[in-house]
Amino acid sequence: MQDGARPAVTSTDLMIGVVGCGVMGRGIAQIAVLAGAHVCLCDSRAGASSAARDDLLATFGKLIEKGKLDKDQAAAAAGRLQACCDLKQLADCDVIIEAIIEDLAAKKSLFGTLEGIVKPSAILATNTSSLSVTAIAAGLQYPERVAGFHFFNPVPLMKIVEAIGGLLTAPDITDYMIALGQHWGHTVVRAKDTPGFIVNHAGRGFGTEGLRLLAEGVATVPALDQILRDTAGFRLGPCELMDMTGLDVSHPVMESIYQQYYEEPRFRPQNLTRQMLTAGLLGKKTGRGFYSYGEDGKKEAVAEATPAARAPGPIWLSRARPELAARIAAIVDAAGFTLESGDRPSTDALCIVTPLGDDATTCCMHEGLDGKRTVGVETLFDLSRRRVVMTTPATSSEYLAMACGLFGGLSGAGGQAVSVIRDSAGLVAQRVVAHIINIACEIAQQGIADPLDIDRAVKLGLGYPHGPLAWGDQLGATTVLTILKNLEQQTGDPRYRPSPWLQRRAMLGLSLHHEEI
Repeated sequence: MQDGARPAVTSTDLMIGVVGCGVMGRGIAQIAVLAGAHVCLCDSRAGASSAARDDLLATFGKLIEKGKLDKDQAAAAAGRLQACCDLKQLADCDVIIEAIIEDLAAKKSLFGTLEGIVKPSAILATNTSSLSVTAIAAGLQYPERVAGFHFFNPVPLMKIVEAIGGLLTAPDITDYMIALGQHWGHTVVRAKDTPGFIVNHAGRGFGTEGLRLLAEGVATVPALDQILRDTAGFRLGPCELMDMTGLDVSHPVMESIYQQYYEEPRFRPQNLTRQMLTAGLLGKKTGRGFYSYGEDGKKEAVAEATPAARAPGPIWLSRARPELAARIAAIVDAAGFTLESGDRPSTDALCIVTPLGDDATTCCMHEGLDGKRTVGVETLFDLSRRRVVMTTPATSSEYLAMACGLFGGLSGAGGQAVSVIRDSAGLVAQRVVAHIINIACEIAQQGIADPLDIDRAVKLGLGYPHGPLAWGDQLGATTVLTILKNLEQQTGDPRYRPSPWLQRRAMLGLSLHHEEI
């Protein structure tokens, strides 16, 4: 292929073709035309491209009203925005970005047709979220000019795009797309052509581990979401997120990535979402999913049982993990209670253990405690909004009520919310966050993306409170490794096997961002 004189990404002569005028296509066209490019909108549906142009002009009007765009800029952008009804009208475009249905055959067919229309120097970019860029390019005369350019909805607000080179993509093509995305005001991350690229790959830990906790009966749906929002800082819990996205979207992606990675245990879906999908319980769009939604689309309140609470008597705190015990000791002191000072609890003391990847029962047995009087407590995450109390199978209702009274704020501790969960290796937040960090470490290990790009992509694309590798550094690589090893030992599931990237950096005391020479 002859490269030809492709305009600079900043050139006002740059011609962009956008094929597919759905929400994603319109969003891509909007940022491109407002950045100074000429944009041709094209869609196979009659009237779709004209309707998309009208919609964008209306959007420009709203931006003017909000003071985010002046009238001259809007008028100039409108003059550069063209509705096309035939692919042949894209013949002079320098870059074509397809945003059609997520179907390999459809994308291959489209690019095959375009190859006979566009000039040899034109770049063919696919907005695929999960299909192989290499597979889309396979069989074309010039596969080296095909690249992935994966945006997220809504494109103008989600300031992240993944630039993906397939096995046959010429390096300068990927470089050009990175520069183009940056000129359009987005953060661009370079990714290898692997299932899920960066964001959808890294996102497998959140939903699948949340579903695993539900399958084990560890927590209710509301409790799972509340714990991950209030303690770990996620904007939405996994069930809330799947309801918002729709299981017709999220479950097939879970299955697809699991299958594309040859049934990698880390990405294993759960049967619950397959059953819900079969039953048509897709989430907000159908009025019912994990939650029910009213006619106004608002989530209906779920009545959660308030755990019984009473003031505790004597309190004994495990010293097995002093740094974790110190956080609980501060809560006990703030509540106006006194901890027993002995190495062993008195005969009627409430016993508190601090699991780290293990469960309350294991902690109880290691220290020779009475299971009826023992609870485990989450200590790694924010304790200011919610406390998580984990029972053993033997914990009595009397001692659980004491724990809820202590951690829920009786006697002046502030009235914080308490979630009670069943015994689980790693509680809730530890399991989910460690799993997310481990997957991100494996993405780095496989060279799919640079560590800093992994964190940027996940924070911007998924809205997590921290990039996963930075989060691992914050918690401590050794702490994360301990959680995973205990999870793997207690469950026997290779899902939790630690990534070599994590293990080696933990042993050497290195940051998870550290790259080898």
